[in-house]
Amino acid sequence: ELYAKRKSVKGFKYSEDDYLYTEFENAFEYEETTDQLQAIADVKEDMQSGKVMDRLICGDVGFGKTEVAMRALFKAVENGKQVAILAPTTILSLQHFMTASKRTKDFGVAVEMLNRFRSSKEQKKILDDLSQGKINVICGTHRLLSKDVKFKDLGLLILDEEQRFGVKAKEKLKQLKNNVDVLTLSATPIPRTLSMTLMAIRDISIINTPPVNRLPVKTYVLGYNEDIIVNAIQDELKRDGQTLIVYNNIDKIYALANRLEKKVALSNAHFDVAHGQMSEIALENAIKRLYDKETNVFVSTTLIENGVDLPKANTLIVIDSDKLGLSQMYQLRGRVGRSEEQAFAYFTYDKEKTLTVEASNRLEAIVENTDLGSGFKIAMRDLQIRGAGELLGKVQHGHM
Repeated sequence: ELYAKRKSVKGFKYSEDDYLYTEFENAFEYEETTDQLQAIADVKEDMQSGKVMDRLICGDVGFGKTEVAMRALFKAVENGKQVAILAPTTILSLQHFMTASKRTKDFGVAVEMLNRFRSSKEQKKILDDLSQGKINVICGTHRLLSKDVKFKDLGLLILDEEQRFGVKAKEKLKQLKNNVDVLTLSATPIPRTLSMTLMAIRDISIINTPPVNRLPVKTYVLGYNEDIIVNAIQDELKRDGQTLIVYNNIDKIYALANRLEKKVALSNAHFDVAHGQMSEIALENAIKRLYDKETNVFVSTTLIENGVDLPKANTLIVIDSDKLGLSQMYQLRGRVGRSEEQAFAYFTYDKEKTLTVEASNRLEAIVENTDLGSGFKIAMRDLQIRGAGELLGKVQHGHM
């Protein structure tokens, strides 16, 4: 009903490109890839046609989806509309805030952020400014879906990593306003979204071209072996890079970090631990130290899965990887290999344990799909392994 209504509603018709928009395009510091230009053109056409946009931009980690969103954002702001960027985690919303501020700073766009890094006093002021239209772009987490968030004239909603939101949150979003344009960014769309796209309920643009000089990540799946892990960390430290270690067990994470630190025993090793049960300030500081390259071996839970952009991180080690979902492993692997260095990913599992059929299927899929841009293939494989879920219900996977 919702989709049918959205199709029949007339959307806002945006103006054609003008001088200012061209200036904004030229301010982009990288060379766009062909697919990226095509995706930008698709979005522009949607916005100028006067239909309500509902487009999925499917592109691999680091392939430039964010810039596609920035172009749409700028067009909306130029036409006097407000833009909301919704991300699943505080860390990711912080990164969008930094990107959007930096990208629009010379164009007088007011960008703000609403998440738990803002005090309640700051939040109150932001909410006032938002309802009066003083803020053009707001970045945030689920907090943006609260009842007290009022927009003056919301025109565009950018949804990042939609696979991390529940169906309820997503439907709540669409009811914000039936005729708001929606742009969804994802490297590995969940089965339900993918099947809706394949049935043409939603439009899709795929970005397949990797940035120049990018190398595929060498991927290994192996039984847990501490010597191999210690060697991998030492090799990474010798070339002055960062290592990310993912371990989802908060009770044992510190013990693991201490044990590895003793074994690695290199003077330039700086270990740090992060998990979701730390205080917000401690967590933000740990992430900041990682960004500022003060930490070079970062042991954390899966909280680094989305949006952490670290050009120096080139080795990833995942412990108990059989417990993770396929797109989760894929997202994690996307945290490394973002520069021209050769990156390595080790997915380990407990040797004493027999893997379930599903777990070994997932590990097989992650090793098979190491080419740059396999996010879409991974999503298709996920659709095969888990099924498409209900189109009308709120289950996001499972066979009908």
